[in-house]
Amino acid sequence: MTTHAELLSAAVTILSIVFVFYTGINVARMRSAHSVSAPAVTGHPQFECAYRVQVNTVEQFIMFLPLLWLATAYFTPLPWLPAAFGLIWVVGRFIYLQGYMAAPEKRGTGFGITVLATTGLFVLSIWGVVQTWMALGAA
Repeated sequence: MTTHAELLSAAVTILSIVFVFYTGINVARMRSAHSVSAPAVTGHPQFECAYRVQVNTVEQFIMFLPLLWLATAYFTPLPWLPAAFGLIWVVGRFIYLQGYMAAPEKRGTGFGITVLATTGLFVLSIWGVVQTWMALGAA
């Protein structure tokens, strides 16, 4: 049976996938607007910013998604907390996109929020796995 925590994390997963998809659409829009033909990954600065946002988001997504689900599965003291960190991650990535597209030096706040959320999920994952391991060892 699905728990509320799993349902919340599933909703955050869908939201994060929509955001990753949006970064791809943004790259396509910038590619078209600035006549940057595939497979080129350099060109107009606005295109390059969109491209970097997409690549950086995918790099972060690779860590984020398994951590979200590990924390959801194993961290039980506050079952809603992994999804909350996941939502913070998505907000952070959006702020990162907005900052980077305005000027690359403005990406720091969004990056910091993303790192905070990822670190939170990492800590919850470790905590939950260790707690479960110890409970199984004690049984």
